[in-house]
Amino acid sequence: MSLIPAELHYTKEHEWISFTSETVARIGITDFAQAALGDIVYIQLPKLGDSVSEGKVCGEVESTKSVSEIYSPLTGTVTAVNPALDSAPEAINSDPYNAGWIAEITFTTKPLDLLNAEQYAAITA
Repeated sequence: MSLIPAELHYTKEHEWISFTSETVARIGITDFAQAALGDIVYIQLPKLGDSVSEGKVCGEVESTKSVSEIYSPLTGTVTAVNPALDSAPEAINSDPYNAGWIAEITFTTKPLDLLNAEQYAAITA
């Protein structure tokens, strides 16, 4: 059973979102996604200053099983990335919601179609 923290928001593409302020969100991939991928060996992070669009690819995760794209859950600008993932991408496997965060995005509008924990649990059951 996957860990699905109640305080986060989720997408159908298995990204999580934590709103750290009115205009900044931290994102990552969910516990369900990392488990499905298997051992993560590489991550292509978005670059600082990149413009990202909701629903569009902003990075890539490579595991021993496959390569999977990361979709931005928000439209905005990448204002931080997790530099620890460059040398330890496996942090996404061991701690996807804390040490395994991927990026922070400054946005202007929150998406309307985010899922809460209960809704996300229903699609991963």
